[in-house]
Amino acid sequence: MLDRTPLPAPDALALAPEIALARARAHEVTGPARIVFALAAAARLSGPVLWIQPNWTPERLMGDGVSGWIEPGRLILARARTLLDILWTAEEALRAGAVPLVVAELPSLPTLTATRRLHLAAEAGATRGTSPLALLLTPEPGGVPGIETRWRLAPSPGWASGGAPRWTLTRLRARMAPESTWEMTARGNRLVPAAARSGPARACPNGVVAFR
Repeated sequence: MLDRTPLPAPDALALAPEIALARARAHEVTGPARIVFALAAAARLSGPVLWIQPNWTPERLMGDGVSGWIEPGRLILARARTLLDILWTAEEALRAGAVPLVVAELPSLPTLTATRRLHLAAEAGATRGTSPLALLLTPEPGGVPGIETRWRLAPSPGWASGGAPRWTLTRLRARMAPESTWEMTARGNRLVPAAARSGPARACPNGVVAFR
């Protein structure tokens, strides 16, 4: 019997079957578990990860909170004063092509022009080194204009009742794929469809994410 599951393009980062992020592009993630999505993406890559936050937010990523997903030493943490500073930092990092993943926590939505600049910077970075991608973490309901894909990740109702974490992942927008929803769980440091999980259930690393 033929398997008709779509395969990701060769230049895409595959997180799970039918769940992929095109490289050299900017993607949006919203929802209360958006940081988990970013960490799961980082776990599928090697090399440093630039993580940019507003400097006024009290939350900080902590080593104990991310160690179940990636080695904390891979994180380069940056703090920026304004939305424009966050976007500028992300753009310059993508253009340099020195890191495979740039995560930007945005306090509000950028303009279409800003999104296009991120795409162009990521494309330029692909010619200089690694083929980088950007994840823009936005407050709900999201809606970054001109984005390559938009995702929402949230804990599923009663997610810890069976001892294993569960999230609902929704692909809200993609240029080449329809809107879809999956029930996800964690296997090791990967997000996988819940029906595909094998091996013993495990607790989510230190809850979901630990903050100081």
